[in-house]
Amino acid sequence: MSERTLDRIAVSVLERISQTLWGFPPRIMAPVVAQVGPMTALSWAVRNMPRYERTLRTLGPLRTHLACAVVSLYNGCRYCSYGHLYAVELIYLQRRGKLFPLDARTVEDWIGLKPAELRHRMVDVLQRADLHGEVLWIDLTLALASGTQRAVDVHEARVAHLVSMYNVLNQVGISSNIDPDQAHDPINKNLALKTRHGELRASAA
Repeated sequence: MSERTLDRIAVSVLERISQTLWGFPPRIMAPVVAQVGPMTALSWAVRNMPRYERTLRTLGPLRTHLACAVVSLYNGCRYCSYGHLYAVELIYLQRRGKLFPLDARTVEDWIGLKPAELRHRMVDVLQRADLHGEVLWIDLTLALASGTQRAVDVHEARVAHLVSMYNVLNQVGISSNIDPDQAHDPINKNLALKTRHGELRASAA
């Protein structure tokens, strides 16, 4: 079997998994396979995706996506930052019935911020969203991402795994300069919610 055929099979498998989970094939899959190779990409997914799904169930989707977004912003990846912030927006709208204070479309304005400024902006957003309890998790995520803290319990280990996982995905997203696509969460399949979100964003503009 040729290397090109193996690449196509690996991309197809990874896109099919994401299509099932999120309702669309993410743009990052082909670049991942191109950069690390088909077998490495598939084995990486097998090692990381089940643990990621357990983290979603344990920490909850809002907290998990906030952590993934913060890691991605810290690393400078607009693709992953957008995908997870958009998921946060949809989850927040579904739970609270109103817009999240941060529009994922403005993510490019946050790329390249120094950690202190990134934290300041995220804390401001969370306070305006009445999500004060998430500030501690943002601090933990930034500390783990910067290497100034190590995980000391099972929940911190979950965030540390997200940091490690997104270091890989962010590197691909940055080097391939991938344009953002959709929300990286099953809530992305809720078309009525996405339509409502779009209408609210348009009216708020």
